[in-house]
Order: sequence, then C-alpha cells, then structure tokens
Amino acid sequence: MRSIPVDTSALTFVCVAAPRPKLVNQDTGEVKVDRHGQTVYTVGLSAADESGRVELVNVAVAGDPEVVVGQVVTPVGLVAFPWEQHIGGRMRWGIAYRADQIVPAGPSHPASAVDVA
Repeated sequence: MRSIPVDTSALTFVCVAAPRPKLVNQDTGEVKVDRHGQTVYTVGLSAADESGRVELVNVAVAGDPEVVVGQVVTPVGLVAFPWEQHIGGRMRWGIAYRADQIVPAGPSHPASAVDVA
C-alpha cells in the first residue's frame, strides 16, 4: 500500500471525537497494536482550510494521544493510504489516515503582554 504525505501547513485541525482504541475484530474486541506493541488509537478530527471548507477524518496513531474534544491539534507526520476492498462482487474504496503523533497545537500568534498598572 502506498502512503502519501499530507501537507498540513494550510489546515486547522480540531479534535471532534475522543481517542479510542482501534479494534482488529469487532466480535472479539481485539485491540490493534503496532509493531512495537503500542495500542493504536483512532481520533476523529475536523480539518478546515482557509476557505472554510471542512472535512471530517479519522486518524490512526500509536500510543494514547493526550487530546480532548474541542482542542485544536496538530497531526505530526500525517499520511494518507488509498484502499479498496472487493466483497461479493462489490468494490468499496476510501482513504485511511495515520499520524506519528497528534499533539495539542501551539498558539499560531504569540499572545502579547499588556501592562496593567
């Protein structure tokens, strides 16, 4: 599967769904782990561009991201993976997303100090 790096420089991401462990098997409840044994989590993010267009994306990340709903975040090392699946003569396809980390975003403009005497 080919991964495509995502340029996040012109996007603002907000956590819209709390991190939850990604399941390998819905029936057994088996949780997905990466090759280092860390639990893989899914985090729901909204991605907004400068024109106001918003997309909702689920991003997989290894390790428990310390983010909460409503928080502006930065997905570090975000990549996209196109996928397709053939089941019973029907084809499904989509794009999956993975990041190295999802961290709280720093301030885009440093707050200025105001002297109040």
